[in-house]
Amino acid sequence: MSEQTRSDTLSATPRDEGTPWPTSVATADVREAPRPTVRTAAAAPGDIGRRIAARREELGLTREDTAARAGTAAGYLRYLEEQSTARPGTSVLIRLAGALDTSVAALYGGESDLPPGLGQAAGHAELIELGPEDCLVRLSTHGVGRLATDTPGGLVILPVNYSVIDGAIAFRTTPGSTIAAAVGSNVAFQVDHVDEALSQGWSVLVQGSARAVTDPDVRRRFDALAHSRPWAGGEARDLWVRVEQDRISGRRIAVR
Repeated sequence: MSEQTRSDTLSATPRDEGTPWPTSVATADVREAPRPTVRTAAAAPGDIGRRIAARREELGLTREDTAARAGTAAGYLRYLEEQSTARPGTSVLIRLAGALDTSVAALYGGESDLPPGLGQAAGHAELIELGPEDCLVRLSTHGVGRLATDTPGGLVILPVNYSVIDGAIAFRTTPGSTIAAAVGSNVAFQVDHVDEALSQGWSVLVQGSARAVTDPDVRRRFDALAHSRPWAGGEARDLWVRVEQDRISGRRIAVR
């Protein structure tokens, strides 16, 4: 490595970023900052980088955009996201949390087992009704929603990975499961989003009937267009259920 190249490389390496880049560019001039004292079993090597990447993609930001917001180098951000051994220091985590509208604890996984909405209510909030078109837009193409159905043991609400295919909410489950028992009955399906940083969010409620997808061609189409397999795993989750919509409504909390 030439002296000029070495100088350029080190100048692009932010100070106080925690563990430096690979040893080929690590020198005594790059200091390791103390790590945040967030106690959580979820903060395994690599998890921080994945959370940074996931939050960045959720906001639709490029690495360059995020790095500029955080006042760091795009190359260093790439290193954090792709290297499982990366352990960023306190200062860069604080800047990244600010750039990504989240918290250091969230990047470390400290909030992964807590329900959303832990923040305080905003001072000037307004509850706004959403129209059908806006509700459909917010349902987007896929995500995690909750299915409410009545059972012999009482009302139950269960989370499912869903996809919007041909304008209908569809998801896979196991034959004989509680969700499968909802086929042929009226159900409610709810999706929401909470913005912790701004204390605002929205929810969409779909009411209708659950129907099993039995046509082989339609099943193959759903298999091909589904965003992912169910997070819960299991090859037995091969029963497609579609919610035939009777009514859709939604609300959002706006901060003025």
